[in-house]
Order: sequence, then C-alpha cells, then structure tokens
Amino acid sequence: MNPETILYISIAAIISLIITSYIYGYKTKYTLKLRWLFGVLRFITLFSILVLLINPKFEREAYTFNKPKLPVLVDNSFSIASLNQKENTTRIIKELKENEALNEKFDVSFFQFGSSFQSLDSLTFDEKHTNISKALGSLQKIFDTQIAPTILISDGNQTLGRDYQYAVSQLKHPVYPVILGDSIRYKDLKIEQLNSNKYAFLKNKFPVEAVLVYRGSGAVRSEFVISKGDVVVYREAISFSKNKNAHTVSLSLPAVKVGLQSYTATITALEDEKNKVNNSKGFAVEVIDQATNVLIVSSILHPDLGMLKKAITTNERRTVTFKNPADAAAVLNDYQLVILYQPNKEFASVHQELSKLKKNTFVFTGAQTDWSYLNSAQEYYEKEVLDQREIVSAKLNLNYGAFAIDPIGFDDFPPLQTTFGALYLNVPHQTLLEQYVDGIVTTTPMLATIENSGMRHGIWDAQDLWKWRAQSYRDTQSFEAFDSFIGKMVQYLASNKRRGRLEVSSETFYYNTVPMKISAQYFDKSFVFDTRASLTISVVHQESKKRNVYPLLLKNNFYEVDLNSLQAGAYSYTVSVRDQQIAKTGNFTILQFNIEQQFVNPNIKKLKRFAEKTNGATFFSNQIDQLINELITNQSYATTQKSQQKVVPLIFIKWLLGLIALSLAIEWFIRKFNGLI
Repeated sequence: MNPETILYISIAAIISLIITSYIYGYKTKYTLKLRWLFGVLRFITLFSILVLLINPKFEREAYTFNKPKLPVLVDNSFSIASLNQKENTTRIIKELKENEALNEKFDVSFFQFGSSFQSLDSLTFDEKHTNISKALGSLQKIFDTQIAPTILISDGNQTLGRDYQYAVSQLKHPVYPVILGDSIRYKDLKIEQLNSNKYAFLKNKFPVEAVLVYRGSGAVRSEFVISKGDVVVYREAISFSKNKNAHTVSLSLPAVKVGLQSYTATITALEDEKNKVNNSKGFAVEVIDQATNVLIVSSILHPDLGMLKKAITTNERRTVTFKNPADAAAVLNDYQLVILYQPNKEFASVHQELSKLKKNTFVFTGAQTDWSYLNSAQEYYEKEVLDQREIVSAKLNLNYGAFAIDPIGFDDFPPLQTTFGALYLNVPHQTLLEQYVDGIVTTTPMLATIENSGMRHGIWDAQDLWKWRAQSYRDTQSFEAFDSFIGKMVQYLASNKRRGRLEVSSETFYYNTVPMKISAQYFDKSFVFDTRASLTISVVHQESKKRNVYPLLLKNNFYEVDLNSLQAGAYSYTVSVRDQQIAKTGNFTILQFNIEQQFVNPNIKKLKRFAEKTNGATFFSNQIDQLINELITNQSYATTQKSQQKVVPLIFIKWLLGLIALSLAIEWFIRKFNGLI
C-alpha cells in the first residue's frame, strides 16, 4: 500500500471521528453508555464506507501446487485382440488406476486410440487401424508446457499415419512403452503387400505384384496361388530361407469379362504356423470396355500440364494425350474431353473443329493467354484485355450444384496468377470457385461450368495450379484430395449425360480398411440443389438378404452416408427421397481385409528404439510394478509450487461490506430495543 493511500485512510478516520463526535458528543439526549455504543458503531460505519470509496489495493501471495501429469495411451485396435492381449490390457489399466502412490504423485489420465484419439471410455479392440503417431501428437498439444511422461500401452504395430519413430523430434516428454504380446518368435509366412490396378480394359492384361515375407530360421518351401472363385489362374512354387526371407512375384492377368472381377491371393501356410490369416488377401479389378480419353492441347510448356496429367490419370479409367494446336484438329473426334491450355491464335483450327464436332471443352487461361483471340473464337465468355497481371485467391461456392464437391482447403491454397480484368460469362453458368483479390470477393469467377445446347464447358481463369496440388500434399500427406477434385471436374465435363433430379455417386467395390461413402445430390424441379430434402439409402446384403436403412446427411452441396459398419460382401442399394417418387439403385462389393490381423508379434525393436530416443524405457506387460517404481522414484517428476502475487482491491473484500451491514443492523436493533425508533 503506497503512502498516498495511507494518508487518505488517515484522513477518512479523522473525518469519521469528527462526524461521530459531533453527532453523539454535542447536545445529545442519550445516556453516556448509549453515546459510546452508538458512537463506536457509527464510526465503524462511516470509516468503512469512506475506506471503500478510497478503495485501497492489497497485495496477496497465492500458492498453487501442480502435480506432474501422467497420460496413459491405450491401443484399442483389433491387433491387440488378435494377439490375445485384451485381458492383459485391462489388468494393466486397473493396476495403474488403483496404485495409491502413483496417483498421489501424478495426475493420471487415460486415453485410447486406433485411427482416432479420444479419452478412455470403454475398450472394444475393434479399431481397423493403429495411428500411434497421431495419438502422441495429440497428447503433445494437450500437455505441451507441463511435466508429462507418457505411458504407451501397445504392441507397437502401426498401420496408419507417419512412422512414430520420426515423431520423436516433436515430443518434449519421455515415453514409457508397455509392450503387449508374446516375445517368442514364431515361423510365419505372409503376403506383406499386394498391388494391382483398380481398373483394367477389356481384352488387355493388368499387372499384379505380391511381396511375400518369411520369418523363421530354417529353409521352407511354399506355393503362391491366385484364384478366381474355384479356378486357379496363377501358381508358383516359392522357396525361403533365413537369409532369403522375401520374394516379389510380378505377373499379369487377362481381363476377359466386363464388370467386377474378384481374386484371392494365397501363400500356402506352414504346418506349425501360428497366424494363418495373413496368408491370403483378396483384391478386385473392375474391367471396363473403354477409357475416357482426354486431349490436352497447348503451345507452351508449363508445370500445370504435368499436374493435369498426374491428377487425371490417377484414375486408371482415364487416359491423357498431349498435342500441339497444329496436330490436334485432326484427332479431336477421338476424345471425350478437350482441354485447351492458354489458347492463342495458333488454336484457330482447333476451335473451328470443336464447333463442328460439338465437343466438350475445359479451358485454362492465364498470363500467356491471348484474350483478343479467345474473345472472338467463342461466344460463352469474354474478358477485358489489359496487359497487366494479377494475383488472385479462391473460395469454394457452397451453392454449386453440378456435382458434389468436398472442401479441400481452397481458402488456404497459395494465390494464383491471371491477367487483370473482369471475366464475363454470356450464357447461364454455375460458379464453382469465386475469385478473391486481397481478401475481397470480386464479381469475376475463377472457375465456372457451362451447360449449353447439349454440351458442357469449363473455364479456369488462373495459372500455376501445380502449387495447389503441392500444398494439398503438404496439408494431407497425399495427392488424393486434389486429384479427386480434378477427377470430378473431368468426369462431369467429359459426359453429355443429362442430369437427373437425383444423382448418386458410389464405387463399384470398397476395401473395408478405407472409408466407404456414398454421396448423392437432389435437385428441385428447377434443377436447384435442395438442401431441405430427406434422403435415405436402403442397403441389402445379397447373400443374407438383411436390409439396413441409413439417412444421408447434408454436407455442403451434397448428401453423404458412411457405410463403414457394413461387413464384407456384395450389396445392392436404393437411394430414395422422402415424399417423392424418385429413386436410384446400384450395387457395390466390400472386400474383406483386416490389416490388424496380419501381425504375429509386437514390434519390440521399434518400441525400444523409440523409448530410448525419448529418454524413456520399455516394459513388458508383466513388469508394471517396475514401471510404477521407476515413475515414483524418478526425481525429474516432482510436484511444482507456484506463487502468484495478486493485487486485490478492497471493494472485492466481502467481509468489509458485511461489517458495514452488521454495524448498521446492531445500531438499529439497539435503538429499537430502547424505544428510540
């Protein structure tokens, strides 16, 4: 409290004393005893009120004691059940929860993980994937600035995400893995990896590659077989030894029938093999009669051209051919979609032929586009011709209704380059990406689609799209999201099929280790996307005839349903709209493969290396007492005391207000008792 405040309080005391003396010491009719009693009470009241008005501030020291945190990460994946470690896991959790010394020293919290990360609720051991790296990263965010050694209860076998060994640099806390599983090494033959195309063309051959792995000490012989139903289509004898423990089989199979073709690859199990689930793996190929042929016409070299080819041919049903304008005009009729990259006067013959053949087009414009020529070569759009470049960003138009689009982070993608000026579309169109300049929306679309006279056209007024594909990979560690977006654009523009009021998009087959989603769009009679519709999907298992009905949930400009709860098998489905006589039917197949069943042993070496890098230690499931003792006796994990100086204004001290109320109440009671009121 500073001297100035003390002076004010002293003056307040003097004023309170003078007023009280004047009231009860000068010409008063009360007895001496009552004078003193009323005087003291009135002085307390006046002085307290004046002190509150001065509102002095007091410094107060507050102490807090923080226990070190002890997060416990529990593997909830199917591999724990496959290794018969469910009871062990439950026992370990119980011991950690019930140990009084551990809970007295640490603030213990429990989390579970598989493909996702969450607080421990109830362990089911049915997660289809294990993402240890993601779980550790999530804990790091929660306990970033705190003392938080981590217990990891797992078999160390990761099936999804970044290798957790490389997450060490991001971790600030020691990790203590508790290893679940048998350390005894058993003989094991398995199909480590199986690669094949998702699509193949009729009367062609498609490649299949299998990586076969043997774990054991002696030499063994086995047989690798690929069968289609009861028919064996490929057979090869394979020999393994301790030194030659891996073998890659490469072959080609003929595509002789249109439609979904399912196969099973098997490596014959050894007599004493413990895990025989990983000896076989199913795969499928959809055989199609012809591909969607895309022609890219360009007179310049640009990184966007390579990006387009990569993104489009991610789907094997599509082929891409490059031509310069002089050679393109003669072959346009061989392609379903023609992409024109930064057209100029050299494209004159191409535009004339496109007009005659009524071909669908997708035009990319940018800094090297000759807009004087392009404005006169077609009638769908035009742009003011200004010799100046502009940097633009994009935002997804959520009301776009031509086809379903997932937001893939357009707002955060790097800005693109285009020519300065407004783009005008002269025919009915839909804007897919709106153009932004310095964060302000313009009236100019960046990406728009047109349906006119039975043809479809698209225009993308920006260049350097390769940066978007690269950024998408940096954000998601995969090109899939961006390539899917380009693929949907190409699929829509390459088709002249008339849109129905209900459009359904699904795959012919799914592996049950990936998300199984079906999307749909429903339009009203004016072909405007209806966000108020109620869509359901009825799914029937073709063998058991069991029927399940699910609602489709609205997601941006489409409806979607997740069917991951379905078991492997062949299904038929019907998507219908409530109160409307509109429905779409289809079929799909779910192929059985559980990657979590492929493991015979825990990954002890990796867990030990990981623990050492984080300055932790590994323990087996029967060494929990040693783990607890290590944590309790480790002096690095101690309770910390923090002191905090708080400045508290007197007006927040409630007892002073109570004192004022009490003194006034006592004075009123005495006056009432003595008949003075």
